[in-house]
Amino acid sequence: MARYGMVMDMRTCVGCQACMAACTAENQTPFWNGKFRTHVEDKAQGTFPDVRRVLLPRLCMHCENTPCLSACPTGATFMTEDGIVKVNYDRCIGCYACCIACPYDARYAYDREDVNKEEELYGKFTSHKQPHVDKCTFCDHRVSEGREPACVSTCPTNTRIFGDLDDPNSEVHKLATSGKAQALNQSLGTSPKVYYIPS
Repeated sequence: MARYGMVMDMRTCVGCQACMAACTAENQTPFWNGKFRTHVEDKAQGTFPDVRRVLLPRLCMHCENTPCLSACPTGATFMTEDGIVKVNYDRCIGCYACCIACPYDARYAYDREDVNKEEELYGKFTSHKQPHVDKCTFCDHRVSEGREPACVSTCPTNTRIFGDLDDPNSEVHKLATSGKAQALNQSLGTSPKVYYIPS
């Protein structure tokens, strides 16, 4: 069984936000309220006159040690056999305990207003039928068909590299084990499956 993960090569991200657009179209995220499963933070690093721009692609870290999962009182948050952390919308009661527990701020409320707006935009082809907490799923519906997540397949600079962390032949495994790519905030002990190659 695969154990999926992603590497972000911050040396190549240009901040075009194609990943956000692809994710929004694929997963019907509530862009109308500024809510996204993935986004690119635009930061300034350093102090004048030695200042530089840093682009930090962000999404759910699909942690091995998941604080959001243990915080969920209904079992709506769960991890699949291949390591993807998901939300069962039917079991989610919208208490937002998982949102509070997530140290990466990777979850958001898909509230009643969002559900109504989605229905207005997409008609009967809506993905989100009731209010719940939403987050990145690594586009598991695409992965199960042998395709890459939408954000990965649309990235024009190949910043996002997706694959099986346990497959020694995969690029994501090689980068994650080489020491080039590092997980964010390792001191938190969450064991994220998203790694970053610094710029």
